Amino acid sequence: MKNLISITDLTREDIYKLVELAEDIIAHPKDYQEICHGKKLATLFFEPSTRTRLSFEAAMLELGGSVLGFSEAASSSAAKGESVSDTIRTVGCYADIIAMRHPKEGAPVAAAVKSTVPLINAGDGGHFHPTQTLTDLLTIYREKGRFRDLTIGLCGDLKFGRTVHSLIEAMMRYENVNFVLIAPEELRLPDYMKEKMKQANASFRETRRLEDVIADLDILYMTRVQRERFFNEEDYIRLKDTYILDAEKMRLAREDLAVLHPLPRVNEIAVEVDDDPRAAYFRQVKNGKYIRMALLLTMLGLSKEVRA
Repeated sequence: MKNLISITDLTREDIYKLVELAEDIIAHPKDYQEICHGKKLATLFFEPSTRTRLSFEAAMLELGGSVLGFSEAASSSAAKGESVSDTIRTVGCYADIIAMRHPKEGAPVAAAVKSTVPLINAGDGGHFHPTQTLTDLLTIYREKGRFRDLTIGLCGDLKFGRTVHSLIEAMMRYENVNFVLIAPEELRLPDYMKEKMKQANASFRETRRLEDVIADLDILYMTRVQRERFFNEEDYIRLKDTYILDAEKMRLAREDLAVLHPLPRVNEIAVEVDDDPRAAYFRQVKNGKYIRMALLLTMLGLSKEVRA
């Protein structure tokens, strides 16, 4: 695997191998401590991030490698007008692999063309976020033991939510997966995504009310309304608290529901839900480190060196 730009760059077999490797890392962490000794990861974050950047860095450090990079565009030569292509070619002289986040859709595609080392898209605008999707997939697998025969509710910002788009792209390839799209009119899933779902014969329905469907769900994927994607502050304020998952709504849900959230959250999940055993979002955070460890090993061609 040379680059990872979209989750569709991975086959179902690729995903299973990454999940399997992540499970082995979780079970036998000491066996992986020095595999990336002498390797360097560059984290190029032209847009702020906490979990994604730190989980990539933690992943490489736990594999025995090292990390360099920047956490905002103002800290890089982009502030002087340097192109993404030139930044990537320069950083490729220093690092063995690059994880890049950029606010502009398609920027990782342009960067990958010029990159001399493997490049991972760590999120590009409202487009794709494949490593968050891998995190979601590992979490679904660990919570449910399967990818098929699931009803998945996606709630909140389905228009700009790149994590939602990537998760749909991944999960609609599995058998008997039913999607419930829960959003206000202004934040509904874009037509191009619904067209993809139709072409794949994926089952989905749309609704505005979480209360009406939560009892049907195996997975509830909550998302925040993203202030940074709005051009109009009034629209953001009007929509930001449309859905708030609280203990009262959780009483309507199944005992085996798993609640996921890519984080950060604002108001969309009440703090009282955190102690519910069905709240899987902090377990999801930890899974993000393990799946990125598996991805780094695979893209660096080191996965063959793991335990027999």
